[in-house]
Amino acid sequence: MSLRATAATALAAVGAAVTLAVYHRVHDTAESATEVTTVMAVSLLALGLNRIVRHGDQQLASARGIAEAAQRAVLPTPPARIAGLRVAARYVAAQADARIGGDLYAVQDTPHGVRVIVGDVRGKGLGAVEAVAVVIGAFREAAEQEHTLEALAARLEHALRREGTRRANLDQSEGFTTAVLAEVPPGANTLRLVNRGHPPPLLLHADGRVAETYPEAPALPLGMGDLGGWPDRAEEWEFPAGTTLLLFTDGVTEARDADGVFYVPQERLRGKQFRSPDALLDTLAADVAHHSGGHTADDMALLAIRRGDGLHHPVAAARGTLSATVTSTLTHASPADPD
Repeated sequence: MSLRATAATALAAVGAAVTLAVYHRVHDTAESATEVTTVMAVSLLALGLNRIVRHGDQQLASARGIAEAAQRAVLPTPPARIAGLRVAARYVAAQADARIGGDLYAVQDTPHGVRVIVGDVRGKGLGAVEAVAVVIGAFREAAEQEHTLEALAARLEHALRREGTRRANLDQSEGFTTAVLAEVPPGANTLRLVNRGHPPPLLLHADGRVAETYPEAPALPLGMGDLGGWPDRAEEWEFPAGTTLLLFTDGVTEARDADGVFYVPQERLRGKQFRSPDALLDTLAADVAHHSGGHTADDMALLAIRRGDGLHHPVAAARGTLSATVTSTLTHASPADPD
């Protein structure tokens, strides 16, 4: 209730106490005075609590707004179309009031093709957000410059190691980021992946088949290069028109129902068809919430990328139509026609 409504209720309660004391307990003055005093004290306490709670609500709303602004600055929503690909992204917090965490995603069109990262920074709170900012910033820069996904992964590894050295409070032995790097080369029906200890993405085909992209050789997460060295190797997968690449963090695979059964996305999505990447992510988020009873243990970052059917870009389609019209006109024109 508002402060004014609370004050009105308090006055009504005190008035009722006085009325009852006057008309029903006139012979017991001490008891009546005690009851009226008690009601007045509780009313004053209610007014004080109302001010404290409303002030706390205002501060919480301000903090939520700042957190949401920080989340959007670190993880801006990618465009719905990038280089002929349809893209959708979601960040689903485990707690309704929490809008910022350690899950991350980014999509960028580069001279080497569309490059993608989905990852999960160990830890929570502002420390995780700082690490997310480091990874996203390094990815944005290196995705434009590096010619291969392997070199891109090495740049991210170096950025996390440099950040660990700079931040004295970072536990370098445990400060790591699981991540998947993806690349869709221009003009090719293929997909390249580098998986650094992250749940493998899924390929959802137009006929309802679901393919799992398990890496041939497991690799340590980013930021754990000090524990061992190995060459990254990008693996290639077929990515034909109409296929959707689904990337997610472990908030999906670690969601459990009341019996402790984990959510298995490939089984839940097999045989289903979705009209768009947005519809896929909406269905997936709702299904995870239903499976876990609305009590997920971790945040979820979801990213879906669908390859079009060749007429994905309206300008390209218009050019193709114009070219076909001009060709047909020239072919059927009379030789005597000066035009």
